[in-house]
Amino acid sequence: MKRNKVIAGNWKMYKNNSEAQQLANQIKIRSTEIKKTEIILCPPFSALALVHEQVKDSSIAVGAQNLYWEKEGAFTGEISAGMIKSCGAAYVIIGHSERRQYFGETDATVNKRIKAALAEGLKAIVCVGESLDQRESGVTAKVIETQVTAGLEGLSKDDMKNLIIAYEPVWAIGTGKTATPEQAQEVHAQIRGLIDAQFGSDVAEKIKIQYGGSVKPENAETLLSQPDIDGALVGGACLKAETFLPIIQAAELL
Repeated sequence: MKRNKVIAGNWKMYKNNSEAQQLANQIKIRSTEIKKTEIILCPPFSALALVHEQVKDSSIAVGAQNLYWEKEGAFTGEISAGMIKSCGAAYVIIGHSERRQYFGETDATVNKRIKAALAEGLKAIVCVGESLDQRESGVTAKVIETQVTAGLEGLSKDDMKNLIIAYEPVWAIGTGKTATPEQAQEVHAQIRGLIDAQFGSDVAEKIKIQYGGSVKPENAETLLSQPDIDGALVGGACLKAETFLPIIQAAELL
């Protein structure tokens, strides 16, 4: 089954408000010929509303980088799904390896966050991936199985329509290392098989699975050409229009 690609840019903790507006505008202006490929920009919380305002008259969507699972309350420093939605965002990244590594994210809290996002009408980009030690120990498949199964526990087939899975090998994030197309495809195929087992073949065929981990213009086409890779969650290369746009254009041509 041919699935249109989805390219998301995770800006992480970069770009003040004026920089964010400028980058969003550059991407909007230079992507007017993109018709098939979905583009999602995920700026810091501080710039969500401004970036949405910048791209609202285009096909570009906006996403947040995290959320808390409660609707409101005395949770200093946190942000709810409703707050994110009120900024104009349609997506939220959940379970990114940096959240797992530095901020104590677990499969259980990923699951809570997914349910909170979906309850508010947000779509979720759910990240999974193994560390270098886990890959070298030969337990990649087991790690991915645990993260997918536990992270998606209790979700329905209808819920899955509003999810994107992002496979991000932790050892390839911000390191310049990239999984080979064959390594990435192998894990993407495994993820699709796990979705099939958990939710059925219809869901598995339609769900989009992105690759993330040092995606750049030089390797985008070979990665995106793999049969089970439906897009990219881009880090460093999304911070400049001149390196983000070629990735989008590579997706558009496939």
